[in-house]
Amino acid sequence: MRLVYLFLFALPLLAQAAPPAHPYADAVRRRIATAQDERHAAELLPFLTDKNPTYRAAAAEALGSVQDVAAVPALLPLLHDATPAVRRAAAYALGQTADSTAAPTLAQRLTQPEASAAVRRATYEALGRCVTKSSLPLLLQLKPTGADSANAAGQAWALYRATLRGLATPAVVRRTVALLAQRGVGAGPARAGASAALTRAKGLDSVVAQVVLPVLLKAVATDPDYFVRANCATALGRVARPVAYAALVKGASTDVDYRVRIAALRVLPATFNGSLLTAIEAAQHPIPQEAQAAAEWLLKLPVDTPRVILNLLPEARHARHWRARATLLQAALRQASAARHSVVIDTIRRRYAHTPNQYEKAALLTALSEDPAQFDFLAQAALTKGLPPIVPGTALAALVSLRGNKNFPAAQQADFTAALRQALTSGDEAQLSTAAEALANPALVPAPQPDDLAALRQARDKLTLPREIEPWIALQQTLDKLEKTPRPTPVPRGTAQQHPIDWAVVQSVPVGQRVRLTTMQGVIVLELKVVEAPGAVASFVSLVRSHFYDGLYFHRVVPDFVAQGGDPRGDGSGSTPYTLRSELAQLNYGAGAVGLASAGKDTESCQFFVTHLPTPHLDGRYPIFAQVVSGLDVVQRLDIGDQITTATLLPPALKQSALHKN
Repeated sequence: MRLVYLFLFALPLLAQAAPPAHPYADAVRRRIATAQDERHAAELLPFLTDKNPTYRAAAAEALGSVQDVAAVPALLPLLHDATPAVRRAAAYALGQTADSTAAPTLAQRLTQPEASAAVRRATYEALGRCVTKSSLPLLLQLKPTGADSANAAGQAWALYRATLRGLATPAVVRRTVALLAQRGVGAGPARAGASAALTRAKGLDSVVAQVVLPVLLKAVATDPDYFVRANCATALGRVARPVAYAALVKGASTDVDYRVRIAALRVLPATFNGSLLTAIEAAQHPIPQEAQAAAEWLLKLPVDTPRVILNLLPEARHARHWRARATLLQAALRQASAARHSVVIDTIRRRYAHTPNQYEKAALLTALSEDPAQFDFLAQAALTKGLPPIVPGTALAALVSLRGNKNFPAAQQADFTAALRQALTSGDEAQLSTAAEALANPALVPAPQPDDLAALRQARDKLTLPREIEPWIALQQTLDKLEKTPRPTPVPRGTAQQHPIDWAVVQSVPVGQRVRLTTMQGVIVLELKVVEAPGAVASFVSLVRSHFYDGLYFHRVVPDFVAQGGDPRGDGSGSTPYTLRSELAQLNYGAGAVGLASAGKDTESCQFFVTHLPTPHLDGRYPIFAQVVSGLDVVQRLDIGDQITTATLLPPALKQSALHKN
């Protein structure tokens, strides 16, 4: 009896300790997610009136991924739903449709009380996505007070969304600057949104700049948020004033955050005193991204920059990072006098011959594209078998770049066209895309022949879909252009049936599941978003379990933007035999967000990217399936060619210990 009593006493404790049921153990949630995956808006609409608010919210969010304008009338009433999560999901879905007819109702809703700050911001952003030039006053007539930080942040991000769509009128810029100038507790999100909006506004060097400039100068020097300072630096680059350029030189040299220094460096004018020295010093910086950004700045200098000031070859030889060195060598070749030209070429060719790094080889081939005399060398590299795909693929791209050189000899046009035709027979995804895009450019190939069109069709028809969707798009777009097709040929998206969501895998992934990526730079821990992106997570987990990612490379790193990897080819052209449908949930691209790369909506596969800093222009466009919870500093150190040693699922008990180790 005592044992029974103890057991009964322990039941509440056991129930309390039991993990919550998996969201997708619910058959209705699976039905909603499957309808989203299959793009069946009609199947989702009845759930918008379901008595269960969880289903209403899930269906509304699913419609935000489907983006069917026909659902707008059914979504609008949910802005007044009793449940905040439903109101927020409805606002998000309306914004995703970008339907102008929703703007008046969204604006009217914002004049009414709303207890949830998250709902208010979602409604504001939806309005910013839906307004047009004629309905823009609906947004501007909403005037949040300084004390109302939630409304201020909402309007700032709404202005950002409107500015992304080319609606940066003087009135919008003035309102944005007023929000950026706000101070005090809670004003940070408003300043972040306002600063982001100013990076997208055009025409700041006008009478409006008189209002903008003082606020930008103060914010770039004193704002506590690196994201705001970086945005203000970018915006200052559009205000053609010496005082703005001086602030940029200072920011590029002394800001404590490398992301701000890169933003300032990128917009420095070459003619301003101090810019050149700042860039040369930054090219030697120990942070790879900063060194590369500086090298790219130097590459863009006008030809014949005074060599008394600029001596790029020694700078290249002393560069700490191979990528910055290769870019500096390209800049040195572009600037080289006749006397030094052969020295730079010899340096590049020797580096190419001796480096075992496939990505450095590719970068050095790009450097050689500055010299038309390297045509034969590049053409041979493009044909060489047995090399990693990035090398011959880059060699062909370098040939295309070389053809655009004003000194390209006309006598070699036939050889160039022959190289493109050879590439079309290669079957290599990267070379197919490069050759197709070149043939579509009349400046490179003035008169494509019937045989070229036949070769394009033959190459297209040999592709396996959906795996090789990217070269298919390039080939078909070229054919459409050359054949003067009245309307673009629709892209054959992979259907849900070719790779449905594996619900058994989804339910095996607990909410909060973490993954350890061991890289050459250190350990990165991701937390998977199984609720928001079940299909993407199921695919990623299956690939991790099969060790698909072990040994793959980060093949693309854009300073102040993303590090991208997961390509089995290692050059950005690889895929799995299947594609996924875009799961666009209510998630934002903050620093360390992990998204799926694609060649367009519903073409995601195995490649993923991690953001260096907030990139809100990607919100609602690329699926987010994970978030970095440890190792963001490792992400910031990643460079092209860094390898993923292993990718492993962490047992639930090891979540915290994994974090403590980092």
